[in-house]
Amino acid sequence: MKQTLLHISLVVRDYDEAIAFYTGALGFDLVEDAYLPEQDKRWVLVAPPGGGGTQLLLAKASSPEQEASIGNQCGGRVFLFLGTDDFWRDYEAMKAQGVTFVREPVEADYGTVAVFEDLYGNRWDLIQRKQ
Repeated sequence: MKQTLLHISLVVRDYDEAIAFYTGALGFDLVEDAYLPEQDKRWVLVAPPGGGGTQLLLAKASSPEQEASIGNQCGGRVFLFLGTDDFWRDYEAMKAQGVTFVREPVEADYGTVAVFEDLYGNRWDLIQRKQ
């Protein structure tokens, strides 16, 4: 048996502002943006460049319960982990784009890591694993 994790839903306030953040500040690729008229919503996928792996489905909140989860999808813990082949290149590029780091870089046994927040406050690790 072979399985893969294709998409992770990330609840957002607005499609276009989320696309702008992920493609602009984080440098992700816009993989797909299609309108689904039968559901009156969009299917929006973004992914890190060169990743070829799991993609984020930017899902616009459509109820008060979903709106309450925006920015707190993991209860304040780090929610997603963005791996990189060059930590300092990506860290500096993200800072230059205004990305907020809430924990500065540290060198750990497993690699270099810092915690940043997306535009809604979800926490991410930027991490370069040691070889």
